[in-house]
Amino acid sequence: MTTETKVKPPVWFWIVSILALLWNLAGAMAYIGQAYMSDEVLAAMSDAERNLYETQPAWVTAAFAIAVWGGTLACILLLIRKKWAKTLFIISLIGVLAQMTYNFFLSNTFEVYGASAMAMPIMIVVVSIALIWFSNKAIAKNWLT
Repeated sequence: MTTETKVKPPVWFWIVSILALLWNLAGAMAYIGQAYMSDEVLAAMSDAERNLYETQPAWVTAAFAIAVWGGTLACILLLIRKKWAKTLFIISLIGVLAQMTYNFFLSNTFEVYGASAMAMPIMIVVVSIALIWFSNKAIAKNWLT
């Protein structure tokens, strides 16, 4: 049986963890906004945007949910210093990659919104990978148990 000594993390660990939680909560709010879009908002969209929204497969919405809720829960686990955060960040990344595969390769998202709409999806992938790296570093330094 191994015993691990929990080491007090530096202040920047808490800052990064809180910022990561806020980032994931923003994603969760975007998910809620999309999943429960009102008829008025839908009617205000262009035909191309509305078609993109209405033809999105359920698995993409599920991947979005897994990405944001998995990431949010992982951030909470970071804040209570649990190793499970890394596993949930990996699950969240899988959701992100599934959703982005659809957006980049299986739909006309960028034809509808333009090439500038690629910036946020790329940033989401980068942040997701960075959070896995961050949680791995926290585990290696015994900040998480």
